[in-house]
Amino acid sequence: MTKRILICSELSPQDLRQASFSARTRRERQRMQAIANAMEGMLRAEAARFADMSDQALKDAVKRYNAEGLPGLADRPHTGRPRKLDTVRREQLHDIALAGPDIEKDHLSAYTREDLAGIVKAKWNVSYDPTSIGRLLREMGLSRQKTRPSHPKKNPEAGEAFLKNAGRVATTC
Repeated sequence: MTKRILICSELSPQDLRQASFSARTRRERQRMQAIANAMEGMLRAEAARFADMSDQALKDAVKRYNAEGLPGLADRPHTGRPRKLDTVRREQLHDIALAGPDIEKDHLSAYTREDLAGIVKAKWNVSYDPTSIGRLLREMGLSRQKTRPSHPKKNPEAGEAFLKNAGRVATTC
């Protein structure tokens, strides 16, 4: 069955195409182009296909366009799922990651993402995958690089003496 769309508009198809050049997103341009195609007499499926969208999406766009005009074709805000950790807890996690572990108590030289996921689970009862902890740390401006571990009983003078003599070649007579 061929389906044509009734579009109420004071804009011509050419004006609608011209307005699509100033659209903010690709999807807004697609909606305007598809409606212009339909206004020129194309069937709904054909007009949508030429604009690289589904015919149902075109039908929804036409409803919004008829009700609200050109501003109705703009993208709606996406709410999404709320974050598991609020801002305060994220800042606390940031401080925990920067402070690092207590070597004597935790027997660790640095936290890994798995360690931080365990801390989040124990402290706030929120489960995170280690990959998500890494993403969370990147959002907070931290990288997953860590300093090289050093032994707590290391002798700094011995290290300096080694570096001073490292470039010399031993000569034997």
